[in-house]
Amino acid sequence: MASNLYLVRQRISERMSAFQINLSPLKEPLGFIKVLEWIASIFAFATCGGFKGKTEIQVTCSHLSNNKTNITAAFGYPFRLNQASFQSPPNVNVCNIDWKSYVLIGNYSSSAQFYVTFAVFVFLYCIAALLLYIGYTNIYRDSRKLPMIDFVVTLIATFLWLVSSSAWAKALTDIKIATGPTIVQELVPCHSEVKCSFGSVTSMGSLNVSVIFGFLNVILWGGNAWFVYKETSLHSPSNPSVSHTGSVSPPAGM
Repeated sequence: MASNLYLVRQRISERMSAFQINLSPLKEPLGFIKVLEWIASIFAFATCGGFKGKTEIQVTCSHLSNNKTNITAAFGYPFRLNQASFQSPPNVNVCNIDWKSYVLIGNYSSSAQFYVTFAVFVFLYCIAALLLYIGYTNIYRDSRKLPMIDFVVTLIATFLWLVSSSAWAKALTDIKIATGPTIVQELVPCHSEVKCSFGSVTSMGSLNVSVIFGFLNVILWGGNAWFVYKETSLHSPSNPSVSHTGSVSPPAGM
């Protein structure tokens, strides 16, 4: 038992002593693209997860035709719009209606949270991969398992980036519809009691950027798969020695 523990400690110390900073992989596509993937993942989850906005409706009471009041519904990540209720100005009873009981339509938290959570995991994986590339270059390239694991993870990440980005792009389209002029048609008081008109909605430019970076990550990870593949034994398998020594047998009859 003691000898096994000693061997484990010795191997750990050998691995730790093998750490040596080598920036040359960053000059190669394998490391350079990984840096781009790391940066793109930051933009992906930051532009989506940090969004806050509101949509505004102008309300005119039937007995006050010249007086318009704005009611707003605030929303943001993770975009549970069915929990975003309308709010009237403080201490103002707009047309004797309890606007808090009316909410936006839709719940897009599953697509948004999947996209942001996956982007965060990718961010962490890129840090670990860059640490391996830079600090343990020799171990990475001498190993058969590490490049293969890196290649499999790259393929899985490419697929998940495509799935999450597509789902988030569709959810964003629905969010724009749910917070746009169509909300006037969904509010029951606007059909009879009061006159409503759409006011404005917060610009969703940052959310558009998050979708762009999502599909940019698909391109980056898909392209990097080739360079990771070149590091695996599938691309350059270790060939056994084929050199043989021996004398040539003499022709028959000699």
